Amino acid sequence: MPIFVQIMDRSKKTEMKNLLKLLVLTLFLFSGTIINAQNYKFGHINSQGLLSIMPERDSAEAIIQKYAMELESQLELMQVEYRNKLNDYLEKQDNLTNLVKQTKEQELSEIDQRIKMFQSNAQQELQQQEAQLIQPVIQKAENAIKEVAKENGFTYIFDISRGVIIYFSDQSEDILPLVKKKLGLED
Repeated sequence: MPIFVQIMDRSKKTEMKNLLKLLVLTLFLFSGTIINAQNYKFGHINSQGLLSIMPERDSAEAIIQKYAMELESQLELMQVEYRNKLNDYLEKQDNLTNLVKQTKEQELSEIDQRIKMFQSNAQQELQQQEAQLIQPVIQKAENAIKEVAKENGFTYIFDISRGVIIYFSDQSEDILPLVKKKLGLED
């Protein structure tokens, strides 16, 4: 047998051994992945649905609504003052001197600025109040979800209310009943 043929035979044998090793390694890794995937436990929850049934949320919403109504009342008073002064100015403007007109226009402009400033500040304060009152409710819900996940051996919990999950299978467990029980929100 010529040397070239012997070298080719050895090369083919080495290639076959390497291919066989690669195949065995691939099967080993793939089987490990299948085994590991079976150890994962998936769950899902609609956190917005959970928050909507928590009584703390209702009381926080009531406080926020009351505060918003107080702010709205104050704004209405300011707007009434502005409208009254504007109507008064429009009725009398033909009979006013230039100095009085300028003074009244300046006063109207200042009232308008105060109204705009009040609206901006009121919106910011309302958002801060809402965050301050709702955040503890959200935190309580998140803590309950984490506790339920740990107690029941879940690897992942997906929040389906956030619109990120496109699909979940029947193997994914809805943990809302467990979290409701944890929070004492049984039906």
